[in-house]
Amino acid sequence: MEIKWLKHLPSSHKYLIEGVKNNTITPPFAIGVDFQSDGVGSRGNKWEGDEGNLYFSFCVEVKHLPNDLKLESISIYFSYILKEVLFELGSKTWIKWPNDFYLKNKKLGGVITTKIKDTIIGSIGLNILHAPEAYATLDIQIQPQNLVNLFLEKLEKKISWKDVFSKYKIEFKNSLGFTFHLNGEKIALGNAKLCEDGSIEVDNKKVYSLRWVKL
Repeated sequence: MEIKWLKHLPSSHKYLIEGVKNNTITPPFAIGVDFQSDGVGSRGNKWEGDEGNLYFSFCVEVKHLPNDLKLESISIYFSYILKEVLFELGSKTWIKWPNDFYLKNKKLGGVITTKIKDTIIGSIGLNILHAPEAYATLDIQIQPQNLVNLFLEKLEKKISWKDVFSKYKIEFKNSLGFTFHLNGEKIALGNAKLCEDGSIEVDNKKVYSLRWVKL
């Protein structure tokens, strides 16, 4: 996968969206920046930070992904691939449903995804060196570019959703003391049941990760 690295962009996610829509970027393609000033976070929030953190976006076609992966759970898949890389490096990072990186009870980063026809754009933000108050920083030392290279190497292996989910479901219990946002409301995960496709059942309703936008 071609990787481009820049000093600064307002948003690596928006950069890829525009490039894919205008046919100036062809997947598979990845871009990282040293820092961004108008990064996209979940639920329309911004994800910003200082140089030294991870700001990274990539795009792949659906055909580049495992056949058993349900696209509504694509953010879970991407987040767990990176989590496995971090685990292999000695980090204790875990994934709060659906796709937030956590250390103990503090958020470390997250994943957002956008679908444009048959192209999936994923973006990852991670506090490697700096974090706002009440957030965590990574518990290992690694350069952002090295982390991106390791992530893309593992992503290109097309690990099946079945294999990812077999591990993801074990640590799902860590999410039960937390909440998630649904239609602007905070919903407790304490009574949620995790389903095989990555969705959860809450109050007899099936809920998928909603952190991807179809254009």
